[in-house]
Amino acid sequence: MRRRALVLSAAALALPVRAALPDLPQAINQAGRQRMLSQRMAKAWLAVALGVEATQAQKILNASVELFERQLSDLKAAAPNATVKGIYQQLDVAWADFKTLLLSDKPSPLKAKPLLAADAKVLALAHAGTQAYETVLQTPVGNLVNLAGRQRMLSQRMAKFYLAATMPVDAPVAIQEIQTARTEFVAALATLRQAPQATPRIREELQLAETQWLFFDHALQRIHTNQPGSRHAQDVLVTSENILSVMERVTGLYTDLKI
Repeated sequence: MRRRALVLSAAALALPVRAALPDLPQAINQAGRQRMLSQRMAKAWLAVALGVEATQAQKILNASVELFERQLSDLKAAAPNATVKGIYQQLDVAWADFKTLLLSDKPSPLKAKPLLAADAKVLALAHAGTQAYETVLQTPVGNLVNLAGRQRMLSQRMAKFYLAATMPVDAPVAIQEIQTARTEFVAALATLRQAPQATPRIREELQLAETQWLFFDHALQRIHTNQPGSRHAQDVLVTSENILSVMERVTGLYTDLKI
């Protein structure tokens, strides 16, 4: 248990405190990170509600809330056109509702359904913002930054739905969402690996991501057993943070190509 907590604590510190927006690839990266944070916050909230690595999960939640809010300010200020600006104005409103649910009361399984509904709205708008920034750039690298960044979100989304299913909150739906995200994640890994823009360093990190995926997927498969249990939920939480850390690096490497 102590080893698990240490691994999780290190992974929680892997994301940037704040990133500037000097160019559009970085904006796509940061906008995509907002998608991930919407799912990471919900995942952490559910973990606290279930008592799964609750202290560490609370730290992840608090850090993610702070980073989301700061990045939202950056992305609104950097909006290159009215379309992007409008999306982030809507996201500002949805975020206020989601943040209230995240922080106003002690996490509880009884409050999970409205929280998940609010997180879905934030995710949809954060995704729309990422797509809008990519449309402005219109380059293959922009698409790859978006795709790599989306892997971060999918990792957190699968973990979130695993925890939701164990409560259970709409368990059949949650299990189906995990399977959908799993299929998308595996397909995107192959696309990123085969991209002509992938450098040797990127392929090296993607190989590590595939290794981490094996551990994460093994933990996720426990959802199909009769007793997923708190220990297996801890495995999901830790492995989701580990694969997130790798995909954060991959997304940054694609962002830095700037071609």
